[in-house]
Amino acid sequence: MTIREQTEEIEKQILHPRACLSSRSRGRPVPERPDDLRTCFQRDRDRIIHSKAFRRLKHKTQVFLAPRGDHYRTRLTHVLEVSQIARTVARALRLNEDLVEAVALGHDLGHTPFGHAGESILREISPVGFDHYRQSLRVVDFLERDGKGLNLSHEVRDGIVKHSKGRGLILSDTIREKPSTLEGIVVRVSDIIAYVNHDLDDALRAGVIRRSEVPGDIVKVIGEAYTKRIDIMVRDVIKTTLAAGHTSVGMSGEVSATVCRLRDFLFERVYESEAVNREFRKVRGILKALYEYYLEHADEEFDDVSGEEKKNRHRRVCDFIAGMTDRFALMTYERLFLPQQWTVL
Repeated sequence: MTIREQTEEIEKQILHPRACLSSRSRGRPVPERPDDLRTCFQRDRDRIIHSKAFRRLKHKTQVFLAPRGDHYRTRLTHVLEVSQIARTVARALRLNEDLVEAVALGHDLGHTPFGHAGESILREISPVGFDHYRQSLRVVDFLERDGKGLNLSHEVRDGIVKHSKGRGLILSDTIREKPSTLEGIVVRVSDIIAYVNHDLDDALRAGVIRRSEVPGDIVKVIGEAYTKRIDIMVRDVIKTTLAAGHTSVGMSGEVSATVCRLRDFLFERVYESEAVNREFRKVRGILKALYEYYLEHADEEFDDVSGEEKKNRHRRVCDFIAGMTDRFALMTYERLFLPQQWTVL
């Protein structure tokens, strides 16, 4: 018996009956021989961590564009916080931690530079449309490894493309929008727990809002301190899911409503505030100029692309710009559109 097979047997013994066993995965788009050491979900996690798209997350905006302080979140620290919260929940519920970790680490690989502002701009100017969760799936299915993709398992891919909830319900009532595994739902819930808490923390650090301005009804339910809020939310998810007999993953009515109120407060006072959007208005001009330039020069800039992909110029430009880090986008804009100092030969 290989080490992988031993791990799969341990999963059968200790995980909840509703957990997703790695030995029962629906497989990969392209079948592969199983690894002797790692389960399929462990291999997926490793492929994501070693991908170029994952490394680029360290220089992509979470909320605050190019902050001077060292302690503001980036897209990379966001996915790490989501992963840790999701693993805590999964372990308590006896779900598959490896699957949860893989989905959590891969869920934002398709995010644009400059956070959701960049996503909104690409969605507005591109006729093919743009959503970061669909782009994340495109990254792992096609863009990584020079067009070969990472060939991830069905369950990880499903969790990645169904993690987003926008301003709607934390858990959608629509079956096609809900992850097919409890592990995928855990990541979806953990994502909102992570971002409402760390975005509030960063907004307080930046002085965009003051602690006294956080509505009292929110503080009363989930507390004022950063760690306390996360602890209350995580415990509520675990308690609510256990009470439901693992038929679903979710929050109690009171905590869920409070989290939604906190999210609405963040949209009003942080995400859509003048202080934040002032800089993102500049970003709009930068990304639109880059988009128009690369659309015009697509054939010469992307001459390594062939087949059907070559025909869709807008898709190629979206892929390229979405993959940029904030600083690479700024450097590229400067190189293409700003006068350069004369160099004496």
